[in-house]
Amino acid sequence: MKTVKGALCTLGFLLACAAAPAFAQSSEALVNEIRITAKRYEFVPNKITVHKGEKVRLIVTSQDVDHGFAIDALKIEKKISAHSHETIEFTPTKEGKFQFYCSDFCGDGHDKMKGELIVTKGQATPAKMQVSFDPNSPGVVIVESPSGEKLRIDTNAKTVAALAETPAAIHDETHEAAARDKREAEKQARGTDNETFDYKLINLPTPKRVPRHSINVEFTHRFAEPLRSLEGERGEEHASRISNDLLGLDSLSVSSFGLTYGVTDRLYVRAYRSPISTKGLSKTIELGAGFHLLDEAGRSPVEMQLYGSIEGDRNFTETYTENIQLMVSRSVTEYAHVFFSPAVHINSNGQGRFNPRPEDFFPFDPTVAAFKLGQHTGSFGFGVDAKIRPSVALMFEFTPRVGFKMGRVDPIFDSKFNRIGLVNESEPEIGFGIQKRIGRHVFALTFSNTQATTTARYNSSNLVLSPSNWTIGFNLFRRLK
Repeated sequence: MKTVKGALCTLGFLLACAAAPAFAQSSEALVNEIRITAKRYEFVPNKITVHKGEKVRLIVTSQDVDHGFAIDALKIEKKISAHSHETIEFTPTKEGKFQFYCSDFCGDGHDKMKGELIVTKGQATPAKMQVSFDPNSPGVVIVESPSGEKLRIDTNAKTVAALAETPAAIHDETHEAAARDKREAEKQARGTDNETFDYKLINLPTPKRVPRHSINVEFTHRFAEPLRSLEGERGEEHASRISNDLLGLDSLSVSSFGLTYGVTDRLYVRAYRSPISTKGLSKTIELGAGFHLLDEAGRSPVEMQLYGSIEGDRNFTETYTENIQLMVSRSVTEYAHVFFSPAVHINSNGQGRFNPRPEDFFPFDPTVAAFKLGQHTGSFGFGVDAKIRPSVALMFEFTPRVGFKMGRVDPIFDSKFNRIGLVNESEPEIGFGIQKRIGRHVFALTFSNTQATTTARYNSSNLVLSPSNWTIGFNLFRRLK
C-alpha cells in the first residue's frame, strides 16, 4: 500500500510539473494544428474540419515540386517550395465550406488539385492530456500531450524520458511513402493525368500550359483525298477512287512540324513550319509566343491563354501575316471540356496575294483585277473534347470566319456561257477525331476538310471542301524534356 501511495504521489507531482508549462502557455495549447501534405496532384488530407472562432495552424509540406496553398474566401495564399513546409495560421469567423487549391502550377493535373475546409459552429473542445499505464512495466506511465509528444514516466526510478517513434513505425511510414511515389510514377507513365486535352484538338489550339523549360515537338500530317463523294461524282466512281487510293492514304499529303519551349511556367515560344496554305506551296514559317493568363481554379471559372505570332511565306522571307489569338477552355464535367478561340489575322491577304489575276483566266480579262477579297480575317473557333477512357478522348471543332476567307475564285457564266462575274468559293474549317495519350506521347487520328494548319490558315478549307466532306490525317505530340 505504501508503495502504491508513493507512486501516485510521485505521478501527481510529475503531472503537475508537466502541466505547469501547459497552463503558462494555455493559448498555445488551444491551437488546432493540422498537417497537410501537398503532392502531384492532391492534398492529403483533402478535407479538414475546424470550428468557428478557434485558432487554426496549418503546416503544409510539399512532397515533390513547388506547390501553392490558397483559400480565396479567407484571403489565404502561400507558396510551398519543393520538399519544404510553410505554416499558415488563421481564425475562421464564419461557418461554411470553403475550397482550397494549389495556386502554383505543378503539372498537367494542376487544376484538379483541390480540397475543402469545413468550418462548423461552436468552440472547439480544448485538447486534453492523455495518460495511460504500461501493462508490461508496473509503475510506468505514458503521458501524451495535445501536440502529440509522448513522455515515459518511471515512478520507480523517478525518471522522465521522451518517447520517439519506434523503428518499426518509421519503417512502415517510409515504406508507405515509397509505395505512394511508385504508384504516382506508374500513373504518370500510363498517361492518366486528369487533363484530357492536348495543345491542339484537330487544328484548334487549346490553353494547355507549357511547363517551364520543357521542349515539346508536334507533327501534323494531312492527306488530300476527300473521303465522301465529290459534287457530280457517281457512286461507282466514288467507290473506285476511294479503293484505289486506300481511303486517301495513297494520295498527296502535307506534313508540318513545330517546336515549343517553356521559358517560364507561363511564358513560352513556338516555331512552326508548314509547306502549304493554298493549293500551291507557300513554305510558311510561323514564329510566336504565348502567355498563360489563368488556370481554371479558385476564382477563375476558365483556363485562358494569349498567343501572338507572325507567319512568313517562302521560309519567312515574304508576305507576312500577324496573328493575335485568345484561347479559353472550361471543364463541363470531370470528363469533358469546351473551347473557344477567337483570333485576328492581320494582312492574311496582304499584298492581295489571294486576289484573282487576269492571267488566271482564259480568255485574258483585265477586269478581273478589280475583284478584291479583303485584307484581314477574324476567326472564331469552337471545340469540345470528351474523355471516354482514362487516356482516350473524342474531339470536335468548327471555325467560322469574317473578312477575308481563303478559298477559290470561280467565274460566273450566263446562259450563253459568257463570263459575267466572279465568286469566292470558301468553306469554314471543321474537324473531328480521337486522341490517345501514352505518357509524354499523344496521338490523334483526325478527319477535317483542310490541310492548312498554321494559325492564319487553318480556319478555311484550302481544298474548298464542304463541312460534310473530310480527309484523313493525324497529329503527333511528344514532350522531350
